[in-house]
Amino acid sequence: MESVRVDLPLFDVGRALEPLREEAVAIFDRLMRSGQFTLGAELRSFEEHFAAFCGAPHCVGVSDGTTALRLGLLALDIAPGARVITVPNTFVATVEAIDAAGALPSFVDAQTTDRCLDVAQLAGALGDDVGAVIPVHLFGRLAAMPEICALCEQAGVPVLEDAAQAHGASLGGRRAGSWGEAAAFSFYPTKNLGAAGDGGAVVCRDPGVAETLRSLRHHGSLPGEPNLHVRRGGTARLDNLQAALLDLRLTRLREENDERRRAAAAYRELLADLPLTLPAVEAASEVHVHHLFVVEVPERDRVLDALRESGIAAAVHYPTPIHLQPAWRHLGYARGDFPVAEQLADHCLSLPCFPGITEDEQVRVAGALTEALR
Repeated sequence: MESVRVDLPLFDVGRALEPLREEAVAIFDRLMRSGQFTLGAELRSFEEHFAAFCGAPHCVGVSDGTTALRLGLLALDIAPGARVITVPNTFVATVEAIDAAGALPSFVDAQTTDRCLDVAQLAGALGDDVGAVIPVHLFGRLAAMPEICALCEQAGVPVLEDAAQAHGASLGGRRAGSWGEAAAFSFYPTKNLGAAGDGGAVVCRDPGVAETLRSLRHHGSLPGEPNLHVRRGGTARLDNLQAALLDLRLTRLREENDERRRAAAAYRELLADLPLTLPAVEAASEVHVHHLFVVEVPERDRVLDALRESGIAAAVHYPTPIHLQPAWRHLGYARGDFPVAEQLADHCLSLPCFPGITEDEQVRVAGALTEALR
């Protein structure tokens, strides 16, 4: 059977990078000449700038977003076997990191409004055996952080934000990364702030946590003492080339997030009369940065196929919630345990939404979606 040619991608990373091409090439050339590829001035510069952007005192660049979550838990000194509460409607990396840190993933359902962690269910799930809570800022929108942080502070439980999809998102004037004791970011190429490969960072409040993170990412050593290993660490550094590119891209992040927000507003108008569920309208105090524009549609798989037949790269985030994944069957959950997450998995559809998407492209998506929903 002849394959379908997709000519409108879900993400267009090249389009976003084009305005920075000459500066990015110059960075590569400079580093090639210097030979300084790890733990250098470029990394320190990005860490300083990204911490300030998030509104956090410290930033530690690491190898990827999954590692950021794992090291964040270790640096917060989560006890082995402690429950770490998160949501099942997330990418598997969230629970992989919990497991790798020696903790036990524990779920509460999402809310139908923001699709993030259900605060009411969290209140009933907190207990003495909980080591941390990881709210996931899903699709570019912050979870209900004032309520989550208040509950966790009362229970004496640290909050580690999973901010992999929320670079620049805010609530009440506070950005992702400024709410919890720490926050983990991914810089995978398709993220709002993306590298030219894998990358991640942890931002945090406490200088002791930051020092532990720097040690963990570099074989458990201390600054200035490369041969003194005070803890069991590993190799998890963000290299200077990626850090320099991220530092450059950070200068355009606000502008690119604004483009995403304008594209989301255009979709709201174009799709307003269709039989589907749009993302909840953001509050006046909220900045949703639309890492993904996700609608909910009936007969999702049929609609997805129809869009792809039209050359449009729609996708599903995420078709199977974590509690129903074979790798996590040992946790003992079953279908019906988290009905909101399961509803989202069955009906969510991600539409192309990226900096530089054109009005004509969005009209084309809306037209194909209209035909598919007839």
